[in-house]
Amino acid sequence: MKHMKLSAVLLAIFVLAPFTAEAASTASTKVVQGFYNRLVDTMKKGDQLGYAGRYKSLAPIIKSSFNLPLMTRFAVGPAWSNTQPAEQKQLVSAFSDFSVATYASRFAKYDGEKFEVVGEKPASNGGTIVETKLTPKDSEPIALNYLVQKDDTGTLRIVDVFLDATISELATRRAEFSSILNRDGVSALVTTLSEKSKQMGPS
Repeated sequence: MKHMKLSAVLLAIFVLAPFTAEAASTASTKVVQGFYNRLVDTMKKGDQLGYAGRYKSLAPIIKSSFNLPLMTRFAVGPAWSNTQPAEQKQLVSAFSDFSVATYASRFAKYDGEKFEVVGEKPASNGGTIVETKLTPKDSEPIALNYLVQKDDTGTLRIVDVFLDATISELATRRAEFSSILNRDGVSALVTTLSEKSKQMGPS
């Protein structure tokens, strides 16, 4: 039951894993490791920082480690090509804020989790799959794979996360977003993401 509950939480957010000292320091793993070093440090200070402090601590590293514009486009799917540049900018901004808010809300404290890198392999569509596992305290390990690719400037950034090594975060997001887009349009998705971000903040 604990495993199922944690898996559901991880699937609902972009979850990678910090790395042990034994992890190979390749360019791809360094991207993920740098992000999770900040995440774990923030978790350990979680109570002291509060939600606003955690948000402020995580926002810069999330926006530099993840290719959020590309992830937004993939999550929106075919509807992206029919949106205006101003709407695309709004979507990226709302999606980015939602991502940071999710981490700041869900990762409020450190509880002895164990994080390990178990390997790397080339991704079939380019880039690198960083294979890791997260072992929560008193629970079974969960496989988390991270797709790292170069962006338009040649910088390596995370573009997708796979729970249990197979369930794509972006595919899950696309399924969620498509129903809103098809029913109510782009403005409704922007509003929904913005409202969810506010709900995760302090009441």
